[in-house]
Amino acid sequence: MLSLKEIKEKLEHATGSETWFKELENDTRVGAQKLLNSWKRKQQKLLLEKQAHEEKISFDRSFCNNEHDLVAGVDEAGRGPLAGPVVTAAVVLNTHAEELIGLNDSKQLTKAKRNELANIIKNNAISYFIHFQSVEKIDELNIYEATKQSMTESVVNLHKQPSVVLVDAMRLPINIKTHSIIKGDAQSLAIAAASILAKTARDEYMDQLHEAYPQYLFNKHAGYGTKEHVEMIRKYGPTEHHRKTFEPIKSILIK
Repeated sequence: MLSLKEIKEKLEHATGSETWFKELENDTRVGAQKLLNSWKRKQQKLLLEKQAHEEKISFDRSFCNNEHDLVAGVDEAGRGPLAGPVVTAAVVLNTHAEELIGLNDSKQLTKAKRNELANIIKNNAISYFIHFQSVEKIDELNIYEATKQSMTESVVNLHKQPSVVLVDAMRLPINIKTHSIIKGDAQSLAIAAASILAKTARDEYMDQLHEAYPQYLFNKHAGYGTKEHVEMIRKYGPTEHHRKTFEPIKSILIK
């Protein structure tokens, strides 16, 4: 009979078809059954992630006319904060990219997981581009137009131009067939990938901004209007990286 330690080690790489698996299923030890049930839950989760992955690929391909069409996903990070740029990303993925199984909306993942996936996305992308839209442009144009302009820049700068562009809830002025997808990062693999690239690039930028302005704690709130962040703005005043047309900064500057 295998020890619990041996069972745990074997289950790390088990498929369920091994000769010793039947013996494990009949093992009456509580510890053995706990290990087996844990393995089964993990397998079920992996199965659901694989199914979701295939569904997202099918969703993206449904907008194509033929198998050679390339699909770009586009998304943004940072429309809501009081400080820092809005960052957009466009990405064209390889058709299957099994390494991306489990890729989801960036807001549902930990920072460490997002960073891990960002590297995998870049390694699996046919083409990708990340664009930083400055605070000055945001204040000049308004956040909606600044984001749209940034997304457009992300697409036109792809070194491999797509046949179809899927954008998360936005329409772009480009000469490529474009579809605006509501909650696109939950339906499209390409948009979810773009979401990860935009979010991780912006987080890195805000972490660097924290080094220059540690009193604002940009590494903690990423520029969003938390109570603590607003208190710091009132205490120290807005920096050149704060959006002057956003409230409460606009009102603070008038006083």
